[in-house]
Amino acid sequence: MSAAALPAKPARTPTTPSARLAWLDALRGIGALAVVAEHLLPWFLPGLRPYWFNLGIYGILVFFLVSGYIIPTSLERHGDVRAFWISRFFRLYPLYLAVIVVMLALAWWVPVREAVPRDGSSVAAHATMLLDVVSVGGVADTMWTLSYEMVFYLLVTALFLTRGHERSGLLSMVFAAAAVVVGLVSSGAVLAGGWPAYVSCAVFVVALAGVVLGRFRTAAACVLGLMAVVLLLMSSRVPWLGVAVLAVMFAGTAIHRWERGTGRLWPVAVTTALVAISPLWAIESGWWWVQADVWITTIVLAGATFAGGMALRGRRLPRVLVWFGLISYSLYLVHHPLLKYFVQISGDLRRAEVPYQLGMAALAVALILGVSALSYRYVERPMQALGRRVSRRYRGGLQRGGDTGVAGQGAGDHGVLGHEEGQVPDRVRDHVAQVDPLR
Repeated sequence: MSAAALPAKPARTPTTPSARLAWLDALRGIGALAVVAEHLLPWFLPGLRPYWFNLGIYGILVFFLVSGYIIPTSLERHGDVRAFWISRFFRLYPLYLAVIVVMLALAWWVPVREAVPRDGSSVAAHATMLLDVVSVGGVADTMWTLSYEMVFYLLVTALFLTRGHERSGLLSMVFAAAAVVVGLVSSGAVLAGGWPAYVSCAVFVVALAGVVLGRFRTAAACVLGLMAVVLLLMSSRVPWLGVAVLAVMFAGTAIHRWERGTGRLWPVAVTTALVAISPLWAIESGWWWVQADVWITTIVLAGATFAGGMALRGRRLPRVLVWFGLISYSLYLVHHPLLKYFVQISGDLRRAEVPYQLGMAALAVALILGVSALSYRYVERPMQALGRRVSRRYRGGLQRGGDTGVAGQGAGDHGVLGHEEGQVPDRVRDHVAQVDPLR
């Protein structure tokens, strides 16, 4: 995220879509592996867990930079908010719902964690994916980051329809400054209780239907964007962290605009500095990974990783790393539940002999990769294909109905966006016993 770490602005050279996007998949692969390692090491190889930076937060920052880099520009290229939301629905919800169903079905064996309310507010929060910004725990721990992806989508849609989407550098600085201020004045959700989940679900369903169906589209998008900001500031479990996440995502967009010659890079440097100091005086900042040395090191490593990916764009990258990125949404959603089930069978491995720990860790990783590959093949890919068919069916009618289109961007281009936004790694918290106090 550091502006100084970014490569020089490239000369424009013709590349294929797959070559242009392979580096983004590689970054997702790195982020996904970092998150798996963050959750696996404490229970399988605790002696190898690093504490000079945080693997999970590192992965989160890489993923959110990637989302910020590509999502707003993908919407601009499509020029079609209905197609965008149809794509997002078929991209995110099928696997998300499948994981929820499986975890509830196995709750007799491994109970759903206590952070999940046993009432209708949990259903409402899961329906919108706005879990963390309404202070509701997800059935799977990893689902918290989807809250900020959804907030970002809502904001980007409103900005696009109101022609404010090109001010990403300014927005990144505003959110970064807000993270510092919010950390100084707020220790948690101001709007408490279950009602934010119920109200946001009702507004989400009605207003998003307006956006998709074209009924008062701009007004509905603005309502959703305003709601997203209010929830972010007033009912998030850790408000400064959520606001900082949005700053990082808009910084990713600003980097893309700089790369295309339509923006400056200095807002990214300002955003980086503000995000770096945002938790240092925050009321709720006692976790080990927000200590100045750890937090700043993590930010620098994430920024350097993203810059390295940019420097390698258009070049041949290791296929296995790109493949990890391809399945990273599945990897993100299924790895934490699988680790819980594995530990339930294997028992506590923290005091076992190192060779046994290594063997069990290898077995767990093989299981996670196998299940992730299967869920990508049999859940993600078919539903993405269905989403593209639905988008193609409505695209012609949308353009005739007045939606702005962009020349040269057809329905087939959805393939370029097949796996970018939802891959966000899990919050950093050990899934048994040794708990970091993030939630």
